[in-house]
Amino acid sequence: MNSDELREVAGGITEWARRVRELRTEEGYLILTHNDRASLKPGEYLLEDPKPSPAFERAISKETRAFVLDRNGFTCQQCGAVAGEPHPYDPGRKTRLHIGHVIDKSVGGSDDASNLRALCSVCNEGARNLTLDRPSAAKLLIQVRRATATDQRTVLAWLKSKFPDV
Repeated sequence: MNSDELREVAGGITEWARRVRELRTEEGYLILTHNDRASLKPGEYLLEDPKPSPAFERAISKETRAFVLDRNGFTCQQCGAVAGEPHPYDPGRKTRLHIGHVIDKSVGGSDDASNLRALCSVCNEGARNLTLDRPSAAKLLIQVRRATATDQRTVLAWLKSKFPDV
């Protein structure tokens, strides 16, 4: 279904896009867009299942969202994709970050920033209550040491910008 068909079904109202978001987030309908599936064009929508999933209250504030994205360096915590750049596993679309729960709300997780992480739309599609352990300092150092000198300089520059007072 495209945006013109949605507008017609909605009786010609101009705020049909807001209603689609409400159906997704508040009523639990799985409505996919081009951000969720590369095969969809902007303005095309796909209702995956006519039966809504149980919806949870989405109470993550803009401030918490901004904090989590900044803390995670605007990168997906699963695959490392950077917001706005072409996605490494799907170069046909740009990386769009979502806020995901480390411990999902369906199993008792909270909306506290310590339980939130940045995930790209590709990883978020498959996350479904998957919890990955954070890499240890030793593992990170091993990865940095294995990287090229150029990549090591990039990591150093990023660390200096992230922690300017150190």
